[in-house]
Amino acid sequence: MGLFRRGARGPRPSAEDTPTTAGPVAPAVPAESRASRLWSDGFGRVGTRSLQILAVLAVIAVVGFVGTRLTLVVIPVLIALVLAAAIFPLVSFLRRHGWPSLLATWVSLLALVALLSGIVWLVVRAVVDQWGELQAQALDGFDSLQTYVQDLPFDIGDEQLTSLREAAVSFLQSDAVGSGAIAGVSQTADFVAGFFIMIVVLFFFLKDGPAMWEFLLRPFEGHRYERGQRVGAATVSTLGGYVRGTAIVALVDAVGIGIGLAIVGVPLVVPLSVLVFLLAFIPLVGATVAGILAALVTLVAVGPIEALIVVAIVVAVNQLEGDFLQPIVMGRTLRLHPLVILFALTAGTVLAGITGAVLAVPIAASIWRAIQVWDGPDLPARFARQKRAETV
Repeated sequence: MGLFRRGARGPRPSAEDTPTTAGPVAPAVPAESRASRLWSDGFGRVGTRSLQILAVLAVIAVVGFVGTRLTLVVIPVLIALVLAAAIFPLVSFLRRHGWPSLLATWVSLLALVALLSGIVWLVVRAVVDQWGELQAQALDGFDSLQTYVQDLPFDIGDEQLTSLREAAVSFLQSDAVGSGAIAGVSQTADFVAGFFIMIVVLFFFLKDGPAMWEFLLRPFEGHRYERGQRVGAATVSTLGGYVRGTAIVALVDAVGIGIGLAIVGVPLVVPLSVLVFLLAFIPLVGATVAGILAALVTLVAVGPIEALIVVAIVVAVNQLEGDFLQPIVMGRTLRLHPLVILFALTAGTVLAGITGAVLAVPIAASIWRAIQVWDGPDLPARFARQKRAETV
């Protein structure tokens, strides 16, 4: 009972507990202070940041895993978001000129669907109409190529050329191409379902996009709400500007290369031009792939000299685009280093194939633009601000 009374005597200290040196006794350090000191030095800060980075990477991995398992929903929604950002100015224009909101949305949506359907029909019709001509020209081209190769200073065996020609003949004259194309297009269930999901989501994005964003910003007030408005406006502006600018550049590329192919006499000019237009939406590598395909078709269908001419045409058009047209049309929409674009393309392709390659760069550009307006209209987030002169 007397243990907690003032003046009560406790057990006598042992000799080991009795201090042997004179002088003031250092105060005891709480366990909390020792723990905080352990994590406050350089090594502790590195460990803390490492744990934070691992946690962020874990969240990204989980989101990526879920996204790859829900591609039937995620990909149509992303495509709908990009298309909505691209054609929303048309909806706004019609609304400003007195059109009802629902009517403006339907007109814009149907115009987009009609445009996409027309492109698909044009490509399919051109391939069907010119496939027989391509077969004949390809076989003649192989014969000419064989004659040309035999005159080269180094030897290429006739057996190799003959086997290559026989493989090409069997490929062109068989139903492999048609059945393969039908099999590729006719993964119908996923394609049709994804297309209709995209159309429905696109309709609601066009009709109620601003209202949806305001709903998502309900939990925020003050400067956080203003930040959300800035991020939303910057994202839509970047996505829309990227798609519209890339479409203009791609159209010029397709028309220029298509005219060159027609002059040279290459078959399937329309499908190749459409392919150039579509591949232009993949930065860095799209134009190169389109040029290679056009040159290969020219090589097997017309001849090696004409293939070199096509390569020169593709290089000239791409040079004109890169040095003159793209800086004017795209402006400051895509302010990403080529290495960042390459990483984004690689990640998008691994996660979602060709669709991911097309969507990766505009999404990365939108994220970077959102970071640049994070703390103000012209004030990036703290970590992204320039702290010193960055010259080399």
